[in-house]
Order: sequence, then C-alpha cells, then structure tokens
Amino acid sequence: MRRVFTIGLFLTLASTLFSQTPQIDQLQKQQKMLLEEIKSTNKLFLDVKKETTTLLQRINLINKQIASRKEMMTLQNQEIAALEREQLRLESEINRLGESLKQKQESYAKAVRVMQASRSRQNELFFVLSGKSLGESLRRMQYLRDYSKWRKSQAEEIKQQNVQLSARKDELAKARTGKQAALDALKAEQLRLQEEEHVRQSEMTEARGKQRELQRMLQDKQQQARKLDAQIEKLIAEEVARQEREAEARRLAAEAERKRKAEEVAARVRREAEKGRKTEELARKEPDKTEDVKPAVKQPEPKIESATTADETFNLSKNFVSNRGNLPMPVTGTASIVGSFGQRKHSEWNVTTNSNGIDIQAQQGANIRAVFEGEVSKVFSVPGYNTCVIVRHGDYYTFYGNIYDLFVKSGDKLKSGQSLGRIYTDPDTGVATMHFQLWQKTTKLNPAPWLKR
Repeated sequence: MRRVFTIGLFLTLASTLFSQTPQIDQLQKQQKMLLEEIKSTNKLFLDVKKETTTLLQRINLINKQIASRKEMMTLQNQEIAALEREQLRLESEINRLGESLKQKQESYAKAVRVMQASRSRQNELFFVLSGKSLGESLRRMQYLRDYSKWRKSQAEEIKQQNVQLSARKDELAKARTGKQAALDALKAEQLRLQEEEHVRQSEMTEARGKQRELQRMLQDKQQQARKLDAQIEKLIAEEVARQEREAEARRLAAEAERKRKAEEVAARVRREAEKGRKTEELARKEPDKTEDVKPAVKQPEPKIESATTADETFNLSKNFVSNRGNLPMPVTGTASIVGSFGQRKHSEWNVTTNSNGIDIQAQQGANIRAVFEGEVSKVFSVPGYNTCVIVRHGDYYTFYGNIYDLFVKSGDKLKSGQSLGRIYTDPDTGVATMHFQLWQKTTKLNPAPWLKR
C-alpha cells in the first residue's frame, strides 16, 4: 500500500495489439476505471495519519482496496477468456482461408496447364478460324476473352486471399501476445492482493489490541449518527409538509381566482342580457323609429387557467431521476466511499451500526458541492458533523455534512456542481470525511447507485 500499482502499461499494449471485439474493449474500459479508483483509495490511505483514531478509516480503505483489486482480477479473467475465444476464432478462420486458397490455387494451376497444352497444338488464331461457321468462330473468340478475364480475376483473388491469410496470422500472433500480457497482469494483481491482505492483517492485529477503544469509538459515532438522522428526518418532514401546504394554498388560490373570473363573466352576461331586454322593450314602445337596434353581442368567455397542482411544485424531480447513476460525487478531487448505506455489523468489535447515507473520504481542502441544481432548504449545525446543508431538488433532497467554510445560505438557488463550502479536516488525524444522504420526500434512499463511479 506504500506505492501505487498500475496495469496501465498492459492496457495500453493490449489495446494496440489487434482489432478488439466490443467485449474486450468494454472489459478494458472497466479495468481503467477500477485502476483510477484503486489509485484514489491508495492516495487517501497514504494521507491518513497512522493513529488509533484513524485505525477504522485505514481498515475501511484497505478493505475497499482489496475489493477493488478482486474486481479487477475478475475482469482480467474475463478478458483472458475473451482473448482465448478470439484466438480460437482466428485459428479457425486461418484454417478456412488456407483450405480455400489451396483449392483455388490447384484449380487455377490445372486450368492453366490445360490451356498451355492446348496452345502447344494450335495457336489462338487457328483456334478461332477453325470454327465451322462464323458464329462458332465468334463464340470461340469470346471464349478466349472470357478465359483471359477469368485467369486475371483468379490471380487477383489468390493474391487477396494471401493478403487476408497473412493479416489473420498477424492478428493471431498479436492475440497470443495479448493473452500472455493479460496473464502476466493477472499474476501481478495476485501478488499485489497478497501484499494488501498482509497490510490488512497487520491493521486488524493492531485493532484487536484496541478492541474496547474501537468499540467505544464506533458506539459514539453511532450515537452521533442517530442524532443527526433524527434531526434530518425532522427537518425534511417539516420541509415536505411546508411544500405541500404551499402547494395546497396555491391550488386553493387558483381555484378561488377561477371561480371569481367565472362569476365576473356570468355577471357580465346577465348585464348584457338585461340591457338587450330593455332595448327590445323600448323598440316595441316606439315603433315609428326606423333606427336599427343592434342586438347585444355575447362576449366570449375568457380562458380560465387551470389551477396549479401539487405535482407541478416538484417539477425538478423528473430531471433528477433521469440522472440516476450519473450524478457527480458531492466533493471535488480524489474521493472514495468509506462508509456504506444501511445496517452494518462489525463482527470484529461486536457492534452494529446503521447509516441513512454514505461517508466519503476526500482530500484536505476539497470543496463539497451540490450534485444537482436546486435550492438550499436548510443550513444548520450538528455536533460531530459541523455545518450541514440540505438542498431541495423538487421532491428529492440531498444532505451534505461536515462543512467548515460555508459558501451558501438558505434560499440560495444552486447550479449542478456549485460549491457549498469546504470539507472539514480533522487536525489531529488529517482525515477529511463528509456525510451524504439522499431522500425522496420522507423516504431515505441509498445514494451510492445515484453517483457516477
């Protein structure tokens, strides 16, 4: 763990060896992504001071490193299998091309020998002129032309098949080289995994000697997490209720406005009707007047806008959902998820913890940022998590904890990726960890699948 291991050279070599199948190409892309993740985790591990208070962080990081390494080896095994299939395919194609080329060469050689033997007895001119009729002579002339074209085309086909055969042989040789490179990389990963397992064992041995202290630390952290979760649940429930009240108020106001406009239209229609009736009565009383009285024109009813519904209040939710799996990490720079969502049993310390979100370790001085555009709903402080921010994205909410230098305030409109503040770094341990949660109204969700890896 004291040095960064890479397989970049192998990936570069393999990608240039031969025309890859889509599966091999995809496997190599996944390996590159894992390689970056391993580098990030390794860097964070090296940045953590080796102290008792950071022992759990170090164990989490080395466990994550080992898991990534095993995943890398799985991908490498899949790539080796794909390379073996590609090798078999190329060998089969080489055999097919070789057999086809052999048959074509034999057929061509036989035809040439027959024609040469025929030419030794009579030349082409005599062959044409010896026809029994003019039509037959013309057919013989056409035959000679067709034969000449066929011979040239056969020679060209043989040449092209030779080129194809040579190219496939080159690809096969490169496929074999690629397979060997993949096997070498797999062996290297196995050695690195053994080293990391050794580091993990060393850390665990140290941890067992401090079991009581670590149990107390986990219990204290869990107690802080419960207080935080209770406060977040309360604040989000209040925010959701407020949004629903405001939406209902807007709906009622819109409905009242619609009724008012409808009543105005009805009153106007009644007035126009009354005016028309009086005009008709006057016309009957004064029949000698020839002045035409225009009938009252009925005014068109104004278009009445429909009331705003509660769903329209949360019009960002559709856009937010469409970004599942593509939301940026809520912190800039190198980062790694070190604490998972949900219940987790620490069998080594006989402690069970539960988390409504995930913990993300980052570099010192990194910025905590909004994962999606929205509005700052709440800014508050909680012991153990410093300054915290809740951002509303329609009917989704994101929580960001452990901010020490705040850049925003309640009510601010945010863009995707906008900084909320800087991450707090423990001065004693050098660890910079933030807490991130995701809620759909009052339902907590696992944020990890929403973030882009």
